[in-house]
Amino acid sequence: MNYYACSFSNPENEILKDMFMELLGTIGFDSFMDTDDGFEAYCKEQDYNETELDEILQMEQFANVSLLKKELIPDQDWNATWEASYEPVVINELCRIRAPFHQVEGSYKYDLIIEPKMSFGTAHHETTSQIIELMLQSDFTGLDVLDMGSGTGVLAILAKKLGSATTVAIDNDEWAYRNALDNIRLNDENEIVVELGDAGSLNNRQFDLILANINRNILLRDMKEYVKCLLDGGKIFFSGFYEEDLKLIAKEAESLGLKYISHVTKNNWTAAVFMK
Repeated sequence: MNYYACSFSNPENEILKDMFMELLGTIGFDSFMDTDDGFEAYCKEQDYNETELDEILQMEQFANVSLLKKELIPDQDWNATWEASYEPVVINELCRIRAPFHQVEGSYKYDLIIEPKMSFGTAHHETTSQIIELMLQSDFTGLDVLDMGSGTGVLAILAKKLGSATTVAIDNDEWAYRNALDNIRLNDENEIVVELGDAGSLNNRQFDLILANINRNILLRDMKEYVKCLLDGGKIFFSGFYEEDLKLIAKEAESLGLKYISHVTKNNWTAAVFMK
């Protein structure tokens, strides 16, 4: 699978940068990496649309953003690109997310090995790190857990290490599906069930806790399907949206019988906990 790598200059501030990246995500870009001059965004060759990209670049708020470079990268070149810049992530001094080529450090209670390839979920982005923070504050012992939009599988892997009884990881991207399987093997958590699918694949299965780190539009669209699968007294962690979107998320959640519990925010990204 070939990818287009597009290099962009940075917008005026971090909020505009996050907005720009989110818009790129809506047109097929699924991985991002900071550079000295700005950042790079990656899009599958078959999903790349020059017209849609130009429309985003022509928006007034992104007037100072430039496409610096575009190149087609063969699949086999990705690992070398990623390894050159990837650094481990440490959350609350409890959990370390590292690549296979990083050395083990015994000072962390949870040591996760993640090789993301082209899948989302390395904990470098606020949406993943925030939901991990919430997970580290929660009791997963004996729970049946669903990781919806699982990407690399990092949340499913952590849920299992935190003591979940069963964990199901679902993503609608075949690359993410295969990547999660690889990462589960790397972490020796082979009891995790990985599925290629979406909300329509749930079939009213029942879970004590649901992790949904996706984006606002998909959360709003599919939330009713998640709630059908959540046991009474169960919790659902939402992430992948801006702080100003929390009212929309909460309104939909409460209309479906969920109760707001708490949320955390960093750089305008938000993760929230609700209970049924």
